[in-house]
Amino acid sequence: MEKWFLDKVEDKAAVRTWSKTTQREKCDSLAEEYVSELWDFTRISVGQNGLQELKEIWEQWNDEVDKHLFRALAQFWNHVYSCFTFEKVDLVPTIEEYMALLRCSKIQVDKTYSRAVNVSTFLKKLMNIIGISEQWVATRIKQKGDRKCIPWKNLKHLILAHPDTKKKVDVFALSIYGLVVFPKALGHVDKAVTDLFYRLDKRVTPVSVILAETFRSLNACRKAGEGRFVGCAQLLFTWFHSHFWKVDKVSYQVFSENYSPLKEIVATPRRDDILEEKWMAIL
Repeated sequence: MEKWFLDKVEDKAAVRTWSKTTQREKCDSLAEEYVSELWDFTRISVGQNGLQELKEIWEQWNDEVDKHLFRALAQFWNHVYSCFTFEKVDLVPTIEEYMALLRCSKIQVDKTYSRAVNVSTFLKKLMNIIGISEQWVATRIKQKGDRKCIPWKNLKHLILAHPDTKKKVDVFALSIYGLVVFPKALGHVDKAVTDLFYRLDKRVTPVSVILAETFRSLNACRKAGEGRFVGCAQLLFTWFHSHFWKVDKVSYQVFSENYSPLKEIVATPRRDDILEEKWMAIL
């Protein structure tokens, strides 16, 4: 038994040594003749859902995104490596960083994409979340392109008038996920968002999905040279801000359990008069 254990340890050490050696020699997994190329310019739209109605319910939520800075930042996204490339420096948001930003480090990361045994329909999930009759939900489900969704205006009415206080909070949280975190269909909450939200009470983390959608959308926009960013622009902007501007001159404060970078960035005055070209020169 002891010999078997030692053999396994040696095998792992050999694999680790081989991996490090290969990384130093080959640098990456791309073909040897491949040349990483950044396009001259990408036209990217940062169209977002209007948050005025959400602000009336919870005024402190909306953190306006600097569109000039965001568009400039998108020009440095390297879709081959899925990271931001600033000359010789690569920078990419990680699961650990986003978990710190969202304050959800206790959630089980490995259960994000696990398949549920009994999968409920979009209609049934909405009924459970909203707590309203099947007829009411069925008449309000809409088809937007190839996806099903429910309009925000219907959810807003429930937030203001639902007799169950807990359901009000649930509907409000679902709206934030659909309008801000995953704004797939503007003015609507998408079925895929409902699928994820339905599983949050089972301790399934949204962080990996948020990052996956961020990478997917940035890659799609860069490859096409244009497009709308379908992801949480506010969260990506906060992550970017935390790397380039120190808070109170204290490094890595963003990873402290007693500090909220989201609250900090909302309270921090920022200039919005710097044009995209100027931001690109700065970056």
